Amino acid sequence: MAAVSYAARDSRTMLRRNLRKALRYPSLTLTVVIMPLMMLLLFTYVFGNALGAGISGLPTGGGDYIDYVAPGIILMAATSGALTTAISVCVDKTEGIVNRFRTMPVSRSAFLTGHVVAGVIQTMTSVALVVGAALLMGFRPDATPVEWAAALGLLTLLTFGLTWLSAAIGLVARNPESASNIPMPLTFLPFVGSAVVPTDSMPAGLRWFAEYQPFTPVIETLRGLWLGTPIGSGGAVALAWCVALALVGHLWARRTFKAGVKR
Repeated sequence: MAAVSYAARDSRTMLRRNLRKALRYPSLTLTVVIMPLMMLLLFTYVFGNALGAGISGLPTGGGDYIDYVAPGIILMAATSGALTTAISVCVDKTEGIVNRFRTMPVSRSAFLTGHVVAGVIQTMTSVALVVGAALLMGFRPDATPVEWAAALGLLTLLTFGLTWLSAAIGLVARNPESASNIPMPLTFLPFVGSAVVPTDSMPAGLRWFAEYQPFTPVIETLRGLWLGTPIGSGGAVALAWCVALALVGHLWARRTFKAGVKR
C-alpha cells in the first residue's frame, strides 16, 4: 500500500507539472482544437450540400449533413490530441528531464502517468469545445443523458488508449518534429473510414479497409448513441479496439521507458 500511495503522490505531482506547462504554453492545445474546427466548417458549409445530397437515410431526413459528419469530426478532435502528448514527452526526453527524474527518488510510473492523464484532460477539453461548436452549427443529437454519458465515456476510453500510444511514440522519436509527424496518420485515419461518407460508397479494396480499421466502429457507435442509428456489434468492436490501443500503448511505453531512451 505504501508503494501505491507513493506512486499516486508522484503521479499527481507530474500531472500538476504537465497541466501548468499546458496553461503556460497553450499554442499547441489551440492548434489541436483549430484543426477539427476547420474541418467541421469545411465539410458543413463548403461540401455539406453536395455530400449530404448523396447520402440517403440521414437521421434528420432532410439532407442535414452536419448530423452525419459531426461524430467523425468530434472523433478527429480525440485523435488530434495524440500530438500533444507525443511532443510533450519527446521534449522532456530531448531536454534531459527524463534522465534527471531517473536519478531522483521518483516513482518510475509517475512520469508516464502524469503525461497520460494530463493528455487525456487536454484532449477531452478539446473534444468538448468541438462538440459545442458542432451544436452551435446545427448538430442536433436526440440522445438521452445515459447515451450522452456512454458516448463521452467511449471518447474518453479512446483518448486514453491513443494517449498511451502517443507517450510511447514520444519516447522513441528522435526529436519533437518527428514526434509531431509520426502520429499524423492517426489524425486523418477517420477520413479513410465512415467519418465523412458511408463506407459502402467506396471502391471494394478501400471499403474493406475502411470497415475494419479501428475508428469506423467508434464513429458508428457514436452516431448510434447520439442519433439513434443502428449500432449492432459495432459497440463491442469499438470497445475492443479502445482497450487494445490502451494495452499496446501502455506496454510499449512502459517497456521503452524502463529500458532507457537511446538518443
